[in-house]
Amino acid sequence: MGFGRALRAPVEGRTWREFGYLVLGLPLSLLYFSLAITGVSLGAGLLVTFLGIPVLAGVLAMCRGFGRVERGRARAMLGVDIAEPAPIRAEKRGPLATMGALLKSGSAWRHALYSVIHLPWAIFAFTLALVFWAYGWAFLLYPLWFWVFPAYTDRPGLQLFQNDDYTFYLDSPAEIALACLVGLAFTLATPWVVRALTTVDRVLIAGLLGPSRLDHRVTELESDRGVVVDTAAADLRRIERDLHDGAQARLVALAMDLGLAKEKLAEDPQAAARMVDEAHGEVKVALQELRDLARGIHPAVLTDRGLDAALSSVASRCAVPVRVSADLPDRPASAVEGIAYFTVSELLQNISKHSGARTASVDVWKSGDRLLIQVADDGRGGASSEGAGTGLAGLTERLDAVDGVLVVDSPAGGGTTVTAELPWRSR
Repeated sequence: MGFGRALRAPVEGRTWREFGYLVLGLPLSLLYFSLAITGVSLGAGLLVTFLGIPVLAGVLAMCRGFGRVERGRARAMLGVDIAEPAPIRAEKRGPLATMGALLKSGSAWRHALYSVIHLPWAIFAFTLALVFWAYGWAFLLYPLWFWVFPAYTDRPGLQLFQNDDYTFYLDSPAEIALACLVGLAFTLATPWVVRALTTVDRVLIAGLLGPSRLDHRVTELESDRGVVVDTAAADLRRIERDLHDGAQARLVALAMDLGLAKEKLAEDPQAAARMVDEAHGEVKVALQELRDLARGIHPAVLTDRGLDAALSSVASRCAVPVRVSADLPDRPASAVEGIAYFTVSELLQNISKHSGARTASVDVWKSGDRLLIQVADDGRGGASSEGAGTGLAGLTERLDAVDGVLVVDSPAGGGTTVTAELPWRSR
């Protein structure tokens, strides 16, 4: 923390906003606490009759409204953007179903809990922040206002102590200077005290007024499902395009050549033989394209012999020499093997096309419950996984969809090292 930053902190907008948040928090917390306690007590007392259910449901809905206010206040004054919790969804329509959904909602009860437990903290935070703020600025500016006190002695000043034998006035130049120093210390400390207090508020809001871990996980899984669906659709389009533009076009041309050769077989056997020979070459090329296409989907060597052999096979087709090392105690699940193979295949293609490397290496090992893959080269570097549409960005999305991680270390001129982590799932 620089000295200049410490001097600026007391007058920064962030400090004033956070202090205002703490000051405003006390009256709001008093309101929340009073209404929540009154409503819950009334609803619990009326549970012997049917009226208790709608009262409690109304209180929980009201507390969710309090949470909306607090999230908005935190967003505006603390710069914390807390996501909205999942909406209340009733299985059936009607007021009874809605009340039942509210009473069963963990989010609604967390909002009610916040309305109750935030008051003691708000009192403490308000008191501590106000004491530091008031004493700091009051003593720092003491030379500007000490003259307003009546002059019981030959000089005006603030009376700090008095008993039957002794009276102390803060009136001498040395005492005034000392008061300024004490005020300066309090003033410089106030922003950090305020930030520490608002940090607790951030934790309370995120923990009680935001979505639960289950809601967050559901949202994450829905997003990952969308990525997986989009990736699968893109792969299907790529396969269709490769079939249409490659093997299918060659097979159509092959059928036409064979048809022409059949027509010439009787009248010009030598020309027909040449056309058949050319068609034979086209068959070989089409078969190779089909093998490459099948290998890109899920190679047979991966199914039959595992990840080590499959990676050695794909490394042998790289434009630069590649050293492959796989240290796996057993084979992971087929889906994990497929993603690992695809990841290494894409990274080696990038090395062949863009890196300018002389050598590369592929290391695969298991660490705990994670499968780790590291692909390194000694090329020109400068690769990045940022930016939509890049190959590394697509790999990042693909791995993220299965709780994986892709880390790229590629300084300019220093080679590239890409590390991928996948969850280990045994067969």
